[in-house]
Amino acid sequence: MSRRDKIKMTDDEIADYLRNSRTIILVSNGKDGFPHPMPMWYCVDDDNTVYMTTFRKSQKINNLKRDPKVALLVESGDAYEELKSVLIYTEVDLLDDVEATRDILFNISVQRGDLQSDAGEAVREGMIRTAEKRMGMKFTPSKIITWDHSKLGGVY
Repeated sequence: MSRRDKIKMTDDEIADYLRNSRTIILVSNGKDGFPHPMPMWYCVDDDNTVYMTTFRKSQKINNLKRDPKVALLVESGDAYEELKSVLIYTEVDLLDDVEATRDILFNISVQRGDLQSDAGEAVREGMIRTAEKRMGMKFTPSKIITWDHSKLGGVY
């Protein structure tokens, strides 16, 4: 008997979980045919679109230029009854714009709690040098799969 519907997260639960998690696993398709999973810091908007940055010359960027299809995974829980995850299937939009990349860096810092959203223009401008070495990435979800085993109430 499938209990899949019982463990699905609602839209509000998904949004809350993505905003309050700190790391996402970006799984791209590697040059040798193997999946290339990498932990990444990220931020998310109101539509659950995920944003992150990486160095322009990174293996991730090479992988994504070759094949834009990815899986993104946020997970938590140490015991079975605590397991919770959001899995997003999507394709990347590479953002080759320094100001957009700087804004992503800023928003990641805000979401992580490292900065206040009103930190000021001087802080944003200070991020330009870092942004020049990086590329922004935008991931608009095509499909989201979720599970929250705590919804089973201890019955497994």
